[in-house]
This record gives sequence, C-alpha cells and structure tokens, in this order.
Amino acid sequence: MKKQMQEEKADWRSFIAMIRATKPPKVIMTTALLLSLISSLANLAIPMFTKKLTDGFTISSLSKTTIVLLVGAFIVQTLASGFSIYLMNYTGEMIVSRLREQVWKKLLSLTVSYYDHHRTGETASRVTNDTSVIKGLITEHMANFLNGVISIIGSIALLLYLDWKMTLVMFVVLPLTISVMRPLGRQMFKNAKRLQDEMAQFTAFITQVLSEIRLVKLSNAEPSEYENGKRGIANLFHYGLKEAKVQAMIMPLMRIIMMVLLVVILGFGGYRVSTGAMTAGGLVAYILYLFQMVMPLAAFSTFFTQLQKAMGATHRIIATLSEQEEDYVSGNEVKRAPVPIHVKNLHFSYGEEPVLRNLNFTIEPGKVTAIVGPSGSGKTTFFSLLERYYEPTDGMITLGNEPLRSFSLAAWRQQIGYVSQESPLIAGTIRDNICYGLERDVSDEELKWAADMAYASSFIEELPQKYDTEVGERGIKLSGGQRQRIAIARALLRNPRILLLDEATSNLDSQSEMAVQQALQNLMKGRTTIVIAHRLSTVVNADQIIFLEKGEITGIGTHQELFDNHPLYREFATQQLHISEEMLKNVVKG
Repeated sequence: MKKQMQEEKADWRSFIAMIRATKPPKVIMTTALLLSLISSLANLAIPMFTKKLTDGFTISSLSKTTIVLLVGAFIVQTLASGFSIYLMNYTGEMIVSRLREQVWKKLLSLTVSYYDHHRTGETASRVTNDTSVIKGLITEHMANFLNGVISIIGSIALLLYLDWKMTLVMFVVLPLTISVMRPLGRQMFKNAKRLQDEMAQFTAFITQVLSEIRLVKLSNAEPSEYENGKRGIANLFHYGLKEAKVQAMIMPLMRIIMMVLLVVILGFGGYRVSTGAMTAGGLVAYILYLFQMVMPLAAFSTFFTQLQKAMGATHRIIATLSEQEEDYVSGNEVKRAPVPIHVKNLHFSYGEEPVLRNLNFTIEPGKVTAIVGPSGSGKTTFFSLLERYYEPTDGMITLGNEPLRSFSLAAWRQQIGYVSQESPLIAGTIRDNICYGLERDVSDEELKWAADMAYASSFIEELPQKYDTEVGERGIKLSGGQRQRIAIARALLRNPRILLLDEATSNLDSQSEMAVQQALQNLMKGRTTIVIAHRLSTVVNADQIIFLEKGEITGIGTHQELFDNHPLYREFATQQLHISEEMLKNVVKG
C-alpha cells in the first residue's frame, strides 16, 4: 500500500513537471480560474433565492430587485462558466500542442539505435494516442473538475450554515464513498495503462502491415495478417472490457450511495421541518446545494478515470523524452580542402557480437573506393558508422587528422550524398523530393540542371504535372530506376563532398541501369566515392577495392590485384561475370 502511494505521488509529480515544461499561459489559466470561481459563486447564490421564495412566496413579495438579482445570477453563472470552459480548453489545447512539439522534436533527434529497438507505429503512438489522452484530461475534464471543487467547497459551507446537524449526518456517507472508490480507481489505473500499451502495439502492427501492403498481397498473407490483427483487436477488447467492468461497478455504486444519501436527507430533513427546526424553503435550498455537491462528485469518478489514463500516457511520454538524442550543433565545421579519410583500428558491435573487427585503410580524396564481400560482412554497418548513426566501439574514423566526432553532426552530414538501392522518397511532388532537406530556395533552372545531370528530366517532362507530379507514398508511382535518378538529382543539388552508393544499380533492368550508371558518372566527378556492391561488374574500375569477410578485411587492392591474389574474390568474379579467368584478365587490361 505504501509503495503504491509513493508511486502515485511520483506519477503525479511527473505529470505536473511535464505540464510545467510546456509553459502554460498563466494569465489565461488564472482568468479561467477566476471565472470558474465567479460562476460557482453565482450558482451558489441561486438556492438562497429559492429559499426566500419558498418560505414567503406571494405575488407581492416578488420585487423587481429580487427578479433582477435572480436573473442576473443566472446570466453571470452562464457567461462566466462558458468563458471559463473556453479558456481552459484553450489552455489545454496549447499545452498539448507544445507537448506534441516537444515529443516530435525529440523523435527527430533520437539516435538511430533507438529506432532499432522500437517499432515505428508504437513510437508514433506517443505523438497521437498518448497526447490525445492528456488533451482529453485537460480540455474536457479539468474545467469541470475545478468548477466541481469550488462548488463542493461552497456547498459544504452553506450546508453547514443551513443545518449543521443534518450535514454531519451526510458526512457519515462520504468515508464509505472514498473507501469504495479508491481501490476501484487503482484498478482503473492498471487497466488504463495496459490498454494504452496494447493500443500502441496495435498501432505499430497496423502501421507495419499497411506500409508493406504490396508484400502482404504478393505473399497471399491477408488471412494470416487478418488473424494477427484479430488477436490485437481481441486484446484491446479484453482490456476495454476490464475497464468497462470497473466503470460498471463505479457508476451504480455512486448512484446507490447518492440515492441513500438523498433518502436520508429527505427523511431527516422532513423531520426537522415538522419540528420547526428548519423551514421548508431551507430544506429545498439544502437539497439544491446537495445536488450541487453530489453532481460534481459523480463527475469526479470520470475525471479520476481519465487522470489514471493520463498518468499511464505520461509514463511513456516521459520515457521517450528521457532517451538520449543526437547533438547536431556541437563541434567544428568541416573544411572543404580535399583530404583523405582514415579508418584506424575500427571495431564495432551492436551488442556482444562484434560486427566489424580491426579495420585499417585509407580512402583517398576524389577516388572511388569499393567495399565488397559476402552478405553480412559489415558493409552497410561501415556506412552507418561513416554517416555517424552509431559511434565505433573502438578505434576511429578521421577526416585528415581530425576524428569525425570532432565535427558537428549537421556540418558532417552536409558533406555526404547517399544513393541506395531503395532510393527512399517522401509523399509529395518530384520537386519536393529533389529539394528535400535543402534550407535554401532552389530555382527552376537549378532544378532542371540537377534533373538533366541525373538523366531524369526525360521522364519528368513526360509526366502530366512534370515537376509538380505527386510520387505517392514512398514514391510508389515511379519505377525503381526513376526513383534512383530522383535520388541522384537530390544528391547533385546537395553538392556533397563524399558520395555513398549502396547497391545503387541493383535490381534494375538493363535500360534503367544504363541511365542510372550515366547519372552516377556525372555525380561522382570530383568527389570521394565509396561504393557497396555485390555485383562486381559495377566496381571493377574502382581505384581501390576492399574485401570484407565476417567484419574483417581480407584483401585490399585493385580488381586485378585481388583477382590474382584473393581466392574468394576470384571466385566471386568468375561466378558473376561468367567468363574464364584468362578472358577476365584480358577484359580488364583492355
């Protein structure tokens, strides 16, 4: 019990700290609270008018002043309540908007390793589902809660004033209400937290399946994915049902308790009126004040249910906000002088299993270096280290004599152009994709130059909207070769110093490959180029080829040197080029 209370206090402190971090508008909040106070005070005045009318009602007793005051109380209560609710909703929307900005900024700043261990849909759920829960608490329930607190305090004070003995009788029921609601509230918190976790997992599952819908259909996997989704929906139903069971206990219990309270008050109040200890008007006012106290109490169960859900959402948001993020700005600028990249005693492992071991080589500026080897040898991992998605476990990569870690991430990544076999595109126009990530305005002439150099303008000009043509989600409306030429045009506009090509011509037909190869030749001019390739035909003319096996370098040299001295490379070459060793030597020499 003590541990639970400590956890609840910690949760509440975390929630308050998170809301404070959004810097809510204090003036607007204070105004909303004052209007709530005015609304509640006006509301509390109405039963007193009712008491006077009931105790001595005659047509002559209805003075203009009484009527004006009564109507005025209704108007003030209505207007103050309306403006208070609006201002609280405005405050809530602003808090949640800023919170979403914080979470979104954090998600963009998190390291790649975070996304290696968290599913995209589940992470996206932090920005959407979890913040929506907090929004619901602030905008829908917080204003009612504050009004209810003021109404309860005022009602209790006036109930004591009207008849303190009857009020003490009423207070006997309150500890019973609290003793019933507290354990149910804890159960509601547990259920709400599980429901939110399950919702995040289900969102992640839906996102994953829908993003790969073509693979699903091609694999005839609709029935199995339907069953997987059905299980997720069943889990949501299960936890939703648990929540419904608790609510099914809370609401009837509250009604029974309130009904018992009302019966007791009416019975005891009737007795007090019959003995002359209380007037009929006093009893009417007392019952009205009782309703002003009971109705907020009933609404409190909904508020605390939403509060428990918000606590669960807060847990996950705070966990995300506390994750390590990349520092984009700290570090040196990168000089544009042509200097080599040195890889010194480089080691890397994702966990306990090493991926790269003791790599040592130099990438000369303006030259082409190819990295080849069997699948799983660490080629793509080396690219990830070069792009600084991860830091080496041991050793370092330097630009000249300066370690890469000494440069700011923003400055270093500005030096890199990346073209992969996937050539990812964003949903938007061709213009959006070619200019993606650039902070400057790109003229039409510059855009067309990049497209011409990438051999992309020929197909772009044939499209109905040309550069304003929508490419669809992940560029699905374009072919693989077209997507890669768009990626090359994007790299040309960035004018990178270092070019990374990851299987850039794989999985293309011969015509598309020829166009992409020509575009790549334009892109590679005067740039330090590092190529990953399984197809050796694309790298036989590289200035340097590095052969990786199980994370270790087993050969460095030109194609001819490796063909003569590296058995596995020779096997790769003869298998892929389908010619004899003697013919291959003659082809290369020619």
